[in-house]
Amino acid sequence: MTRKPAAASFARQVMGEAGIGIALIALFVVFAVSAPKFATSANLTNIATEITLNTMLAVGMTFVILVGGIDLSVGAVMALSAVVSGEILTAKGLPPIAAIALAVLAAAGVGMLCGLVNGYVSERWRVPSFIITLGMLNVARGAALQYTDAKTLYDFPPAFTRFGTSTVLGIPSLFWIALLMVAVGHLVLTRTVFGRLVFAIGGNEEAVRLSGHRTSAVKVAVFVIAGLAVGIAAITYMARLSIASPIIGGGYELSAIAAVVIGGASLSGGKGSMVGTLLGACLLGVLTNGLLLMGVSDFQRQIITGGVIMVAVVVDYYRDKLASRLTPLG
Repeated sequence: MTRKPAAASFARQVMGEAGIGIALIALFVVFAVSAPKFATSANLTNIATEITLNTMLAVGMTFVILVGGIDLSVGAVMALSAVVSGEILTAKGLPPIAAIALAVLAAAGVGMLCGLVNGYVSERWRVPSFIITLGMLNVARGAALQYTDAKTLYDFPPAFTRFGTSTVLGIPSLFWIALLMVAVGHLVLTRTVFGRLVFAIGGNEEAVRLSGHRTSAVKVAVFVIAGLAVGIAAITYMARLSIASPIIGGGYELSAIAAVVIGGASLSGGKGSMVGTLLGACLLGVLTNGLLLMGVSDFQRQIITGGVIMVAVVVDYYRDKLASRLTPLG
């Protein structure tokens, strides 16, 4: 009686996180053979650095997608968070430690506030989240440009920029923060009542509502969490590149969505994991880096990356069909 459910669970795992892991390893081997500089320690450090931002944004995006939502504003909100905190970092008269602490709080606060507006408006007036967040994309981008008069901020405290380029055990410090975010997100989704509600709402929101839970509060909360992740990503960007520009983040929302989808999440909600999201972000980072080292042009890289996303969606479709066939009817 338990063979078919066990087989269904095994199929989901093999074609899900395990499948992505196998694909990532295979891709790594291909590039290691094809591009001699790919497997060097310096390039591996570059890959870790490059996927840090996308991993952070994808962590927040995972929560949103799990409830069946989407957030198209993360790139613009990241720019707004960066310029607000950048003003604090460049303010005269503030001790460096105080300026850094206030800047981190400001970036997180701006991101969470934008997330709150996204979630509240979407739920209060029952408007699809992609429409609301598309509006927020323009609001946040315009606000960032207006706030700085379209100028780039720089000259941050040395301690701040040193941290952005530091390493721990040979791995960029910023990547460790991204891994910590993945770990915390994983624990929230798998070990808390809130996490179970996130999955349940994505699977059947009406059933959760009829059971007495406030689904709107949970859905607003996931957008706030996504905003917090954006704020952390903004600080990370600034620490790494030592600038805060109102035009950063263009297209970042698409990369974050791609990482979540490649990681096995369903855009209709109710299915996905933080481990899968991390693997999806790693796969995209390895793919981009490897193609670059092989001399593939920007246009061709976009085509290949888009094709990978399309394949991931198709694989997701067949994974569900296979799992449903292995699940007993009665």
